[in-house]
Amino acid sequence: MPLNPAFAGRVYPATTPYRIGREKIREFAEAIGDTRDEQAAPPTFAIALTLRAEVAVVSDPELGLDMTRLLHREQRFDHRRAIRDGDELTVTVTITEVDRVGGTDVVTLTSDLRTVAGEHVCTTTSTLIAQGDD
Repeated sequence: MPLNPAFAGRVYPATTPYRIGREKIREFAEAIGDTRDEQAAPPTFAIALTLRAEVAVVSDPELGLDMTRLLHREQRFDHRRAIRDGDELTVTVTITEVDRVGGTDVVTLTSDLRTVAGEHVCTTTSTLIAQGDD
C-alpha cells in the first residue's frame, strides 16, 4: 500500500527537553573516533536526538511506511551553532515530502533542534526509502 500523501507538511509536536551532558558527548565522540573537547558535541551528535523523534513519526501506522523494508538514504546537518554541554534541546519533526518512485516509497523529514528558550541550534534532513509491495 502506498504512503499517505496527505502527510506531506505535517508537523509533529516538539519532544520533551533532552539535557546534553559531557558524558553523552564523550561517549558519542568515542564511538565515532572523534577526540574533540567534551564541551561541544561532534556535528553528527544531533542524530542521537532526532532519530528517536523521527522513528516515532515514521512508525505512525496512518502514514503507511513499511518499517521492515526501510533504508536510510541520506542525512544532512545544518548547524547554527554547536550542541554544547548543558543545552536542553527539543526536536520538532516535519514530514517535508512523501513520494513514490518506481515502486519505492520516499519520505523526507526535517527535524529542528531548539533550546527550551527557543534558540534554533540545528536542522537535520533525513531521506528514508522503503520498497513497496508493487
